[in-house]
Amino acid sequence: MTLIVDCPTCKTKVTWQPENEFRPFCSKRCQLIDLGEWADESNKISQQVTPEVEMTEEMLDALEGEFLQHNKFFVEPE
Repeated sequence: MTLIVDCPTCKTKVTWQPENEFRPFCSKRCQLIDLGEWADESNKISQQVTPEVEMTEEMLDALEGEFLQHNKFFVEPE
């Protein structure tokens, strides 16, 4: 079964598959628009985040590595 979601930016239907490198967005353009809204602080988390587990440097490094692996537009070109 294929999962279909709405693009968070333009509401176009998007197929959630590994081949869609921009999922959940429909395109690079929508992905960058969303990023710009977060950078401009138009988007924000409505509640204060209270972690139940204290994060260690190792945990943060692992999360950062996983994030960068899946979000290549944050990696500076070599």
